[in-house]
Amino acid sequence: MKAEKTCIDGALIITPDVFGDNRGWFTETYSKRKFEEIGIFDDFVQDNRSFSAEKGTVRGLHCQTDPMAQAKLFTCMRGEIIDVAVDIREGSPTYKKWVGVHLTGENKKMFYIPEGCLHGFVTLTDDVEAMYKVNKFYSPENDRSVRYDDPEFGVEWNIDNPILSEKDKHAPLFKDSDVKFIYKG
Repeated sequence: MKAEKTCIDGALIITPDVFGDNRGWFTETYSKRKFEEIGIFDDFVQDNRSFSAEKGTVRGLHCQTDPMAQAKLFTCMRGEIIDVAVDIREGSPTYKKWVGVHLTGENKKMFYIPEGCLHGFVTLTDDVEAMYKVNKFYSPENDRSVRYDDPEFGVEWNIDNPILSEKDKHAPLFKDSDVKFIYKG
């Protein structure tokens, strides 16, 4: 397993070891011991899976507020996405920076997103399946969205007419939201 730092403090691109032969391939997608070796000590408590039927679907930007803020370990099982994290931890050396990671069913990479970041993705193909682990349970009262195209962040989605949920269509700008995190170093 290989971990690569990104431009966001604490966010990592993880490339698992893949073992293949004439039958196909095998990989460990999660090993507490191996994740601790690369500096991830979260206890993941819930797995989530999503399906997006059409290319150009944007899901995000989402988070949960404290005390239910979530770290996420995200992967694309089928299709292709650009997975995005935006650091919104006040005091962070990477505050308001964003990173996009190309995840595919083929490359099997994973993206670790620490607590205090907004998260979203755009589908690059039809029929995308994504799966992710979180370290806190889903909490409807802490669930928040921020506009995917907030100019304060300048995320480059590279899409003209995204397919959005009603929730994401009506999400506030970051400056108008109640989302606030403090960097814990």
